Amino acid sequence: MGMKVSQAGFLGTGHCVPDQVWTNKDLEKMMDTSDEWIRTRTGIAQRYVAPKGVNTSDLATGAARKALEMACVSAKDLDLIIVCTLTPDRSLPATACKVQANLGAVNVPAFDLNAACSGFVYASIIAKQFIETGLYKNILVVGAEVLTRVINWHDRGSCVLFGDGAGAAVIGRVDDGYGMFGTDMGAQGEGGQYLTIPSSGVEMPRTDETIKNELAFAQMDGKEVYKFAVHAMPGAAAKVMKLSGWTSDEVAMLIPHQANLRIIESASKRLHIPMNKIFVNIQNYANTSGASIPIAMDEANRAGLLHRGDKVVLAGFGAGLTWAGLAMKWF
Repeated sequence: MGMKVSQAGFLGTGHCVPDQVWTNKDLEKMMDTSDEWIRTRTGIAQRYVAPKGVNTSDLATGAARKALEMACVSAKDLDLIIVCTLTPDRSLPATACKVQANLGAVNVPAFDLNAACSGFVYASIIAKQFIETGLYKNILVVGAEVLTRVINWHDRGSCVLFGDGAGAAVIGRVDDGYGMFGTDMGAQGEGGQYLTIPSSGVEMPRTDETIKNELAFAQMDGKEVYKFAVHAMPGAAAKVMKLSGWTSDEVAMLIPHQANLRIIESASKRLHIPMNKIFVNIQNYANTSGASIPIAMDEANRAGLLHRGDKVVLAGFGAGLTWAGLAMKWF
């Protein structure tokens, strides 16, 4: 007889955002835009902005502490830390190592993962393997971003879309019949140029000139990203539901990446999941990339909207271009 497989699931969740809020009205004072224009096209009303001195690792640590507390897991009992981010404190060392030090998780392995907005789901799928093979017992996965420092504040079409924050979860063994079931992740690298920061690595190191020429900030082809998103996100959700043997009617909640309300509404139609079963908080946070799904999941969890046995689907898409989906029975 083979060894019994452990089932992996979410034991605790948490999120952390900076104190500073910028509403659409605040942005009206900075550029030629309007609250109505932003709300109509995106569904965003405000976003959190990290002040100088507050970095990705700080937000990640705050979210991690809340998730550990809910899971009743001590930092010293962690077996692995994964931080999903495209805005690390530094390219070296990994932000995950800084979070490990902040938490006092002595000697716990830690690494960063960059799959942009799909990162948290990518990392959760990776964590699932470690738990279910029995190698590890408790894994901390954090999605954290300070996007307001890498966006181009002169590009009024894109800068209004993003905000800062972090969300976290502790993944561990759960009772049989609960936890993660169907998973899906993928990439379409040939579309990488549609959402990129050209001057951010060794190909084109960041210099005064690249900053002046606005190459050191995010560039997005909105139309191409939208075209990709409206197929990729519902596609990932549909696949993980099918792998789990679930119908749309059985899904208690879809928690999508919060990039644009229009994309979420499109996914609702394609998946035949009504909007009242889709968790939306983009109005308060804007797009926080890798932090978006775990922030939404923690909000839903703390609001008492997720119950034991609920069939929940996470789905995201992001730069890369990447996508990922995860179906789970809430524990």
